[in-house]
Amino acid sequence: MDWQALGLSIKLSSVTVLILIPFAIWVGRLLAYHQFRGKSWVEALIMVPLVLPPTVIGYYLLVGLGSQSWLGQLLQNVLGQQLVFHFSGLVVASVLVNIPFAIQPIQRAFEAVPEEVRDAAACCGMSPFKALTKIELPLVWPGVLTALVLCFSHVLGEFGVVLMMGGNIAGETKTIAISIYDSVQAFDFASAGQMSLVLLLFAVTALALTTSLSRRLGGLSVSRRR
Repeated sequence: MDWQALGLSIKLSSVTVLILIPFAIWVGRLLAYHQFRGKSWVEALIMVPLVLPPTVIGYYLLVGLGSQSWLGQLLQNVLGQQLVFHFSGLVVASVLVNIPFAIQPIQRAFEAVPEEVRDAAACCGMSPFKALTKIELPLVWPGVLTALVLCFSHVLGEFGVVLMMGGNIAGETKTIAISIYDSVQAFDFASAGQMSLVLLLFAVTALALTTSLSRRLGGLSVSRRR
């Protein structure tokens, strides 16, 4: 069992979730409550990581943020280090790849909030931020928790974009998925089996939890309509 790789994967998942969930709440609420020209294109763009192979996303990030590109050179001058083959680069890649997993459940949760509730909050003189924190978030928490679990579990098992963007540097970019691949290449099937079992158990637990939350959110939505 590669505990260092597992710890790095958990760290990457945690950082990604901390960055992505607040952003997803803002974007999901915006998409749920507002109609504007080009909204369908924005939603389609958000969904691109679901249909585009991770290696393709990793390739474009590698080229776009590498030391040979103007953006990569600019970021290297600002940050003092390059993003490619560094943990910070894995964070950028993980955030981009997991955008649909974060925004979609939260957007659907906000869409289930009755318009009358938001109107009542406005009539009471609540600011949009206060209405969000005091009324809306307590109602949409199943969607937020679903997004959190999906993002965390997906980052934990991500392979393609991590390998393309970070390579295989122990303690820096070698996640548990990369470690499983290395173990198989070295014919260490016992270690690969142990690590795969950990990811399998986590994935089953995460899916069971998200399914339960989705049903609960659906039940709440139906009861409000009644």
